[in-house]
Amino acid sequence: MLAAFTFNTAENLPIGLLEVISDSLRVSLSAVGLLVTGYGTAVAVTSLPLAHLMRAVPRRHVLTGLLAALVVSSLVAALSTSYGLLLVARLVTALAQALFWAVMGPVAVGMFAPAVRGRVVGALSVAGSLALVIGVPAGTWLGRQSDWRVPVAVLAGLGTVCLVTIAALLPTSRPEEEQAAYAPRPDTRRFAVVLTAGALSATGAFTGFTYLVKFLGDVTGFPPTTVDALFMTFGVACLAGVGITGALLDRFPHATLTAAVATQTGGMLGLYATGTHPVPAVVFLALTGGALGPVFMTTQNAMLHCAPGRTDIALAANSGAYNAGMAAGAALGGLILPLAGVRATFLTGGLLSAAACALLLGARLLRHRPQLIA
Repeated sequence: MLAAFTFNTAENLPIGLLEVISDSLRVSLSAVGLLVTGYGTAVAVTSLPLAHLMRAVPRRHVLTGLLAALVVSSLVAALSTSYGLLLVARLVTALAQALFWAVMGPVAVGMFAPAVRGRVVGALSVAGSLALVIGVPAGTWLGRQSDWRVPVAVLAGLGTVCLVTIAALLPTSRPEEEQAAYAPRPDTRRFAVVLTAGALSATGAFTGFTYLVKFLGDVTGFPPTTVDALFMTFGVACLAGVGITGALLDRFPHATLTAAVATQTGGMLGLYATGTHPVPAVVFLALTGGALGPVFMTTQNAMLHCAPGRTDIALAANSGAYNAGMAAGAALGGLILPLAGVRATFLTGGLLSAAACALLLGARLLRHRPQLIA
């Protein structure tokens, strides 16, 4: 959980420190933005190849190596005096995170009985969501009060705690012998449906979410100080959504995924339709936030149940598809913004989310359709 918190904080910390890093290294804001988009792209491209490459290495050794990479890259980033070195350090962290999400799930849930594994996935997701609610805001504040390098160095300290704990306590075993190495109900069709729906929903979410600050300022008319508070509201809603969904995952694994995507659809289309009015905008903003974390969490949980082969490979594919969707959504929103305005990014995102929801519902109807006997 601490490692998930640390990785997610590292991924998103530059968002809150864009101007500080830009001024310190004398580079443009768009160049600093590449520290985030390049990170996500690296995760999307390398998740599956790295999982294949390391599939035979004991998980304790893999996790120890990944956490060591996190610590070293964070220290290099904290000591960087040039943009190029900082970018390289960020990419190393991204490579470590790409494999971390694939390995962490089977290792963690394999320690528990199958009946409660959904709650384990939920706990890990809560830790990841706390990065947006606590980690990034706290790191942003610390970086503005001192220097942007200070919170990056703190991440190296947190990573060291995780590294020592894993190295000392996690048993060494062959990956294929672990309790959650293979899904209990392999299903190639459901695997394909969940993978596609997750990528679609991520594309939809980030088509609008990337430009949320502009939407709340230009469309709803909130002042900058209120927008900052609303971002915290969004993060708290995300955390609440993950907590509620995690408690239901074991009982309703199929329904929770569909419900999360449907909630995201309603939130984004609601923002498009009523975003000019402050009260409905806040309500639909909370709905959107409450769905963002649960969508990824429920797709990861589905992979643990339906993976046609090894679960770590399936989780890597899901993480790569989701991150690819994030990058595609941000790019799509950037194309729509100058042509149709920021409201249209939420309309497009809502329609893509609706398509993901329709795909899930259609697959479920086909699954339960009575078979005709000739």
